[in-house]
Amino acid sequence: QVQLVESGGGSVQTGGSLRLSCAASGFTFDINAMGWYRQARGKQRELVATINNRLMSNYANSVKGRFTISRDNAKDTVYLQMSALTPEDTAVYYCNAEPKRDTYHYKAGIQFWGEGTLVTVSS
Repeated sequence: QVQLVESGGGSVQTGGSLRLSCAASGFTFDINAMGWYRQARGKQRELVATINNRLMSNYANSVKGRFTISRDNAKDTVYLQMSALTPEDTAVYYCNAEPKRDTYHYKAGIQFWGEGTLVTVSS
């Protein structure tokens, strides 16, 4: 099993910055790509950014140019640096990890999720 624990959430004013961290533990060798999702009140969970084992990243259009995802494989940690925050960024942010294709979890359609960390941006 893989366990993900997020940290770094909090409250910030519009235009401020925040850095989220996600530490993975357990069978981290089963992880392929990692990423961040968010869910605002009354909204569906949406992709924010992903980064694969080759450190190639993808971003949602709404955060391009403002957010940066990074990954430290040696520390089994993924980060999300958020800048120029707006109230629309207010959400619970979840860390996600995809299992490698040759694992039981992938074959079972299971992904790994953290419990989430709340980010609140005030106008």
